[in-house]
Amino acid sequence: MKDYLRLLSYAKPIEKFAIPYIVATLLYILFNTLNLALLAPLLDTLFNSDNASAGAKVAKTLPLEEKSWWDIMARFKEITDYSIANYGKQGALKFVCIVIVISVLFSNIFKYFSNRIMEDLRIHTLLKLRKTVFDNVMSLHIGFFNSQRKGDIIAKVSSDVQVVQFTVTNTLQVIFKEPVTLIVYVILLFTISAKLTFFSLLVIPLSGFIIAKIVKRLRQQATKAHETFAIMLGYLDEALSGVKIIKAFNATEFVKNRFHQENINYSNITRKMVRRQQLASPVSEFLGVMMVAGIVYFGGSLVLSGESTLTSAEFIAYIAIFSQVMRPAKALTDAFSAIHTGLAAGKRVLDLIDTKPELIDKPNAITISSFQNAITFKDVSFAYGERQVLNRVNIEIPKGKTIALVGPSGGGKSTLMDLVPRFTDPQQGNIYIDGINVKDVNTNSLRNQMGFVNQESILFNDTIFNNIAFAKPNATLEEVTAAAKIANAHDFIIEAENGYHTFVGDRGIRLSGGQKQRLCIARAVLGNPPIMLLDEATSALDTESEKLVQDALYKLMENRTSLIIAHRLSTIQNADEIIVLEKGTVIEHGTHHELMKNDGLYRRLIDMQTFEE
Repeated sequence: MKDYLRLLSYAKPIEKFAIPYIVATLLYILFNTLNLALLAPLLDTLFNSDNASAGAKVAKTLPLEEKSWWDIMARFKEITDYSIANYGKQGALKFVCIVIVISVLFSNIFKYFSNRIMEDLRIHTLLKLRKTVFDNVMSLHIGFFNSQRKGDIIAKVSSDVQVVQFTVTNTLQVIFKEPVTLIVYVILLFTISAKLTFFSLLVIPLSGFIIAKIVKRLRQQATKAHETFAIMLGYLDEALSGVKIIKAFNATEFVKNRFHQENINYSNITRKMVRRQQLASPVSEFLGVMMVAGIVYFGGSLVLSGESTLTSAEFIAYIAIFSQVMRPAKALTDAFSAIHTGLAAGKRVLDLIDTKPELIDKPNAITISSFQNAITFKDVSFAYGERQVLNRVNIEIPKGKTIALVGPSGGGKSTLMDLVPRFTDPQQGNIYIDGINVKDVNTNSLRNQMGFVNQESILFNDTIFNNIAFAKPNATLEEVTAAAKIANAHDFIIEAENGYHTFVGDRGIRLSGGQKQRLCIARAVLGNPPIMLLDEATSALDTESEKLVQDALYKLMENRTSLIIAHRLSTIQNADEIIVLEKGTVIEHGTHHELMKNDGLYRRLIDMQTFEE
């Protein structure tokens, strides 16, 4: 119950929907009840004119608490008797049919608005809940995504949220509407039964034709809804896959807004689709009752003319079938069965919402606007569980210098680099930028001082221009072009189908590895940061691409402070200092020539790579 009430809180302000829903539903039940309640005295009046005042006489003998209901029946019979006296039975019959059609029309109008209001509440709840879940996911620390299955996160944000919003709002609808409807119908129609196969066969063809027209358009809207939902899931997949780049370039709010906008588009399409879907039921019922009214008029005419043996009881039984007493009972059963599934999905969604980021800024975090001196590691240690990755590392990265990290796989190079922009924090020791502990620095301002080029070229399914301008959404074409030229990317871009407005495909699938990497370098150049973090930026490239990328990296590192992780050691021989890590410990450091003279691990790595080549 606690989880349900918490999920219900996402429907606020619920009174905005509840009040009009209650009014529309009560009016629907009122007119729907009158369709059945008034039919019996109407037909009795028509076919038993000698007892025209029977209802009024009965009303006089009833107790006070029952008099009001029968008084209404008597009044209506009086109106019918007046019609018979002045216009004849044929005229009164027309009056009966018109009253039935009008009553059913209003009943279905209010039914439609009742369902429409409830659907607006569903969409409202879904929009708020999904936005809350996604915003929280994008605010979580990098370590969370290393320990979670991406598919599970996607399921929670998409299908689980969908189940939750339907269950919460459907329960509200069933609890109010169905019991009231069920009680009224059971009281009025409990003792009524009849076989109406003939009448049903008359209703189905016409209703089926009209509903088919509605469903034809509904299929088109459903296809569009699926396409929009797929786009939204694509944004979600890209956001989860590129979360490091998003955080590195402080684009979290941009991604949140882009996803939220697509969420709104999908919600609007769904709203239109469901409105049309819900229109099918009242239209079908209204058409069915129109057929009934026609048959009542036709059959009544036969009775009046003596050409038929139909009785008033048969007419009443015919109308009663449309009450569908079992419908609200079945709806109640289905709702209480489905609520367990909804609450299970709700628990998963709430667990994701309750997950808090491990890295948050202090209340009075310092905002830095430039980089002046050095980045310093002091006794930094880090471990994944029981596996020690870094052990009391002490490093200084002076401004304007290029520092390279080398060593065997698993030595802690990537972990050490992730500590600089605070993707994660060390368990022991501290990292300082210009003498300020990074834990005391505003994270966004810290990352604004840094540019990133990773081993995996992370691009989004967007244009080349937007991928380069990711770090600077308001960048001009001239700025983007200048960055692309520095990254040796301009030539292949202008040869593309639409130049800078060419779509790169999912994760840049339409580009080669070297082209994708050069776009990533151009993105980093455009941000113009004083610090560059390069993680295996030239690995897995062919020789020609490597030369182009390496040349772009040299341009990128000019007049900047650079921290490089190198797979091919030949690319870092000109570094100001090379730090050799093994099992999380710095075992050597110096220039290339100094380390070659030491005849240590670095020399062995160089010799091994030279031999392999």
